[in-house]
Amino acid sequence: WSAEMKRLRRLQGELGIGELVTFQGSQDQRKLPVFYSASDAVIVPSHYESFGMVALEAMACGTPVIASNVGGLRYTIRDGETGLLVPREDPQALAEKIALLLDDEALRLKLGQQATQTAQRYSWSTIAHEIRDLYAEVICGEPCRQPVLAGSSSAY
Repeated sequence: WSAEMKRLRRLQGELGIGELVTFQGSQDQRKLPVFYSASDAVIVPSHYESFGMVALEAMACGTPVIASNVGGLRYTIRDGETGLLVPREDPQALAEKIALLLDDEALRLKLGQQATQTAQRYSWSTIAHEIRDLYAEVICGEPCRQPVLAGSSSAY
């Protein structure tokens, strides 16, 4: 175990929350949707996050995310619409947002539904089409009126 995990286990014992808090460790990628879907919220208190794949995966499962307002998380999560953002390294604000979400089922459901819709924008199909369109625009200098990529059947 890492020093941090030892510290967390010790804290778990000191607070008497062994029945409430479990540490699952690393999980197989195929199991993650089960964990996300079974959660009331996913908490991502990162100091830095270039994109925020964990947040996006949780959102795709309809689970609202509470995350630090850093890096890619500030673009993936729309505060108050698809999740909640808190200032970096602000445990009080994080605790308040967790309590808010746990106490407000309607908000949790609303954020989860909107998060699912937002996550769909990041599907491989959507991203592939956006990249194709970007390349086509670069080649044509403006949105193209005809296919410019080999194998493309879409008219621009």
